[in-house]
Amino acid sequence: MTEPGATELGVGRALAEARQAQGLTLADVAQQLKFMPRQIESLEAERFEALPGPTIARGMVRTYARFLKIDPEPLLQSMTGHVDAPDATPQLAARFSQPVPFSDNGRRSTVLYLALSAGVLAIAGGLVYEWRHERAAAPSAAATPAPAVRQASAERKAVRAQAAPSAPPVAIEPPPQPAPPPPQAAVPPAPPPPAAVPKEAPPPKPASVEPAEPPAPKAAEPKASSGPNRLVLRFEQDAWAEVTDAAGRSLVSSLNAAGTERVVRGTPPFSLVIGNAQHVKVTYNNREVDLQPYVNVEVARFTIK
Repeated sequence: MTEPGATELGVGRALAEARQAQGLTLADVAQQLKFMPRQIESLEAERFEALPGPTIARGMVRTYARFLKIDPEPLLQSMTGHVDAPDATPQLAARFSQPVPFSDNGRRSTVLYLALSAGVLAIAGGLVYEWRHERAAAPSAAATPAPAVRQASAERKAVRAQAAPSAPPVAIEPPPQPAPPPPQAAVPPAPPPPAAVPKEAPPPKPASVEPAEPPAPKAAEPKASSGPNRLVLRFEQDAWAEVTDAAGRSLVSSLNAAGTERVVRGTPPFSLVIGNAQHVKVTYNNREVDLQPYVNVEVARFTIK
């Protein structure tokens, strides 16, 4: 049953009549646009307060109208003033301008509370000051030894010095001098040996020249491996996007606002479902993907390998 606002606006009625004229059910529309069936029912019944917010409600009406191939602008203009949140500034200003009543009992209790707080803070400050003063005095007292301790230490050092026996002087004797060698008899010099006759050296053999071997061909260098697969989705208007990887994991599944961008990395092939596909740009490894061959009623379904 439609609310009274439905007769005035006519947004839900226009959407419902266009859907019925195309022979579509609520489940078909919800599956194509990736909306929940209760959200489609709220749009057609003009229960906009059941939707996440005014901005989301207007975006859903625009997407629904484009899916049914009707102009969304008249519907959005008729929603003005009915979906937007009311301005609560006058009520807040009137509320905060009212005087706040204070009774005498409240004032006396406040003064008593402040006095007790000041007393507690003063006591705590005194205790902290005494504790720090005692903590600073303790290391200085421990570092300065008592006079009796210093005198006893000096006496022990003197007794140790007197008890230690003095070492006798050590006599250092000079090392013994070696005896001179006995005189030897004069030996006549030996005659020089006859000069050796040099032999003729054999003539050198000619060096053999070997042909140089051709250099071995260089091994083919491996080509650089390609980097990770990068999928970029840019949304010119509000649109639904769903991306799954080769393992079937859902990488993206949400309604994206106009002017946003989603970057996806994973293992191909990627399966994509994009609503309002005419206003979505898809780039795969820095190459733009043409979505026109895959668009069916403004929804594109395709796979990128």
